[in-house]
Amino acid sequence: MSKKKTISGKAFDWDIFKRIYSFTAPYKKTFYISVTLTLIIAGISFLRPLLTQFTIDRYISFADDKGLLKMCMIMIGLLFIQSVIQYYHTFLTNWLGQVVIRDMRVQLFRHIINFRLKYFDQTPIGALVTRTVSDLETVADIFSEGLIVIIGDLLTVFVVILYMFITDWRLALFSLSTIPLLMIATNIFKNGIKEAFGDVRTAVARLNSFVQEHLTGMSVVQIFNREETEMKKFQEINKDHRTANIKSIWYYSVFFPVVELFSSASIGLLVWWGAKGAIQGSVSPGSIVAFIMCINMLFRPIRELADKFNTLQLGMVCSERIFKVFDTDAVIENKGTLLLQDMRGRIEFKNVWFAYNDLEAPPDKNDNGTEAGKDWVLKNVSFVIESGKTLALVGATGAGKSSIIALMNRFYEFNKGEILIDGVDIREYELKSLRANIALVLQDVFLFSDTIANNISLKDPKITRQEIIAGAYAVGAHRFIERLPGSYDYNVGERGGVLSVGQRQLIAFIRAYVFNPKILVLDEATSSIDSESEELIQIATSKLTQNRTSIIIAHRLATIQNANKILVMDHGEVKEEGTHQELLRQNGLYKNLYEIQFTGVEE
Repeated sequence: MSKKKTISGKAFDWDIFKRIYSFTAPYKKTFYISVTLTLIIAGISFLRPLLTQFTIDRYISFADDKGLLKMCMIMIGLLFIQSVIQYYHTFLTNWLGQVVIRDMRVQLFRHIINFRLKYFDQTPIGALVTRTVSDLETVADIFSEGLIVIIGDLLTVFVVILYMFITDWRLALFSLSTIPLLMIATNIFKNGIKEAFGDVRTAVARLNSFVQEHLTGMSVVQIFNREETEMKKFQEINKDHRTANIKSIWYYSVFFPVVELFSSASIGLLVWWGAKGAIQGSVSPGSIVAFIMCINMLFRPIRELADKFNTLQLGMVCSERIFKVFDTDAVIENKGTLLLQDMRGRIEFKNVWFAYNDLEAPPDKNDNGTEAGKDWVLKNVSFVIESGKTLALVGATGAGKSSIIALMNRFYEFNKGEILIDGVDIREYELKSLRANIALVLQDVFLFSDTIANNISLKDPKITRQEIIAGAYAVGAHRFIERLPGSYDYNVGERGGVLSVGQRQLIAFIRAYVFNPKILVLDEATSSIDSESEELIQIATSKLTQNRTSIIIAHRLATIQNANKILVMDHGEVKEEGTHQELLRQNGLYKNLYEIQFTGVEE
């Protein structure tokens, strides 16, 4: 999709509307029916005053009871037909809005879940939630309360005014003499309420952010006795929210009485001029009553027009924000077609360079001290893991260990070099096939607010309950799961908050076990757990790493002494490589780390 210009300050943008309209393609019939019903409602709007005028002048004035009864039946039938049309019009426009935002939300979420992780690193999650939920709800108003309804109201105003001038142009001029003043008041209201709505949305955003942040960090608030201080901050933010809402209410409380005042003034002028004409015989009584009905039919849509224009404008602005996400080119390229079948699991990095800011070329040998040189997270990294072997990565925080894992899973794209699995560049593999063969157990395990069984299987229908239980037995987690209320059907709460860190880690190990990957990655999986859980996880690790290629990232060197190969990383470079004993004999970085952890000798 092409980039679209901004629409800030514009009530309507045709390019944006065309993009929204494209989502109505599966429902064109409903859209055209809605537009047709809008035209019909506008077209028959003058019939009621016309029939009323005809009834008064033709039948009531001459005391014709039969004719009066006939006209009453006709008007009741017209009201019934108009009510039915109005019902279908309201239902169809709202239905159309809901199905459109449903389809847009599905496409938007499908687009977002294929973004590179780099996009989420740079974009606030709250902004994406707003685009996917509340902004899309506002788009529905374009159909239910926006463009179609505005067109219908404008057509109604045009038809009624035309009828009034055809019937009696002098009476019409007197009746409509307050309309210019009403339009000025409407424009003032439109601008004022737009600013007030902006203040309300800003206040709501501040309030939501404050509440979310402080509920998440409630333990810090309570530990440091910040309850009263934070409460005062909340009261101030809540006060601003109240003030913004009262400001918007004030505009409505002033505008609607002003509209009623102009409406009453129009009716007063109409009655005064019409009464003089009736006495002189130039104006019929039926015309006066019909014009009073017309004035009510005119002032209602004009009164609501400013509000509906704001609804339309807000829908357009939200649509622009949504389409900016659609237009974001952050999707991982998935041009690979090869499937990883009968995977052996041999992994090779060849001269891999990686930076988060998309640098084009590696620096010269003398440029590593420059700012450009410092941007490189991985610098000319090369190593090989043979099939079925275990590689351990050690090094200080920021050395580039986790980046190696992220690149292998194609969460990010490397800038230079090659990453091969079984001798084939990973970009040649179909992305789902690649990731299906790699299991990743992170230090911070993410669990969904669901049952333990569903968190293990991720609702994959191919994984049975028996396989889940067998996996729990294999990693030594069945006992603690059985003690939970509901056992495997126990809901772990948001992010698994009701479980300990070690228990969450064990569930992640079971998940990796039942998916039976060819490559296993353990990223700091034992760095934040108690000794009992660590013992269970060590047992689970030994089971999981059997007969599969494994990569273990660990700060605790005791957990990786049996690895077939250990890489020592420092500032994005491989400084040392070998087994545990070989690295100790080198008297380098690894031995220094080992002595700090096990003998307390400082550098």
